[in-house]
Amino acid sequence: MKNILVVGGTGFVGQAILSELTRRMTFAATVPTRRREHNKALTVLPRVKIVEADVHDSSALSRLMPGHDAVINLVGILHSREGTPYGADFARAHVELTQKIVDAAQSVGIQRIVHVSALKASHEAPSAYLRSKAAGEATVQASGLAWTIFRPSVIFGEGDAFLNLFARLAKIAPFFPLAGAKARFQPVWVKDVAASIVESLLCEESIGKTFDLCGPKIYTLAELVHYASATAGHPRLVFALPDWLAWCQAWLMEWLPNPPMTRDNLRSMQEDSICADCPGLPFSQTATPLEAVAPHYLKQGSQ
Repeated sequence: MKNILVVGGTGFVGQAILSELTRRMTFAATVPTRRREHNKALTVLPRVKIVEADVHDSSALSRLMPGHDAVINLVGILHSREGTPYGADFARAHVELTQKIVDAAQSVGIQRIVHVSALKASHEAPSAYLRSKAAGEATVQASGLAWTIFRPSVIFGEGDAFLNLFARLAKIAPFFPLAGAKARFQPVWVKDVAASIVESLLCEESIGKTFDLCGPKIYTLAELVHYASATAGHPRLVFALPDWLAWCQAWLMEWLPNPPMTRDNLRSMQEDSICADCPGLPFSQTATPLEAVAPHYLKQGSQ
């Protein structure tokens, strides 16, 4: 049995990966979290151990590593303050933490690491988010470890913070004045992402490779917002904002505690989040259509 340390395992994607790991029956997982009591639901999964630890603490990471055969790094944030070349929060989550994970793995002889980045990550990308993701990738690639990198487009599934957000807003908003309405995405199901990541741990041919992950269909943001609101039972008109007004809207939203949009998000959407080949899944997987999954949880959430 392989023992896997899943950093960021309590999040949306992490929970899908833990379910997939336990389904395979050949894995056991350790999941660090700052607050174990907030993640008690995960303790019911067989062969999953929840450990209270701050992964940003290098010494805590080093104590977590022994006894594991591989590390999966899922840590990622979407919003950061304006300022530094990457944004201070992006740098901490995507670059500095990745280096700490690599260092801790090397210190105990762990050779295998799977790292989740973002589609269109690039050092020349328009957004701090995508540039920081590229820097994280570079850290992994330079580590000397047996690495695999995944770069998903926007991820959907029950509990997502994407389609569900628009479905919730549709309950109270009479219409959607939308920034970045023409931005294109190729949404990929969270369970397809989880299956790809877990399969890579069993596939030596995945070592040293980077995989883009996409679903079977491309949508504009406006189409996704309209679909989410209509499927949830609250169809709303969507109006594309002109660029100058979109930037104003994003700036105002940055003042919210958990902003649905920031100026850096708008910069990210200047790069279409789509795969060169459609669909994009490795290991001969068939990508699951959005329409086969989303209605079940969007309709349920609207009740």
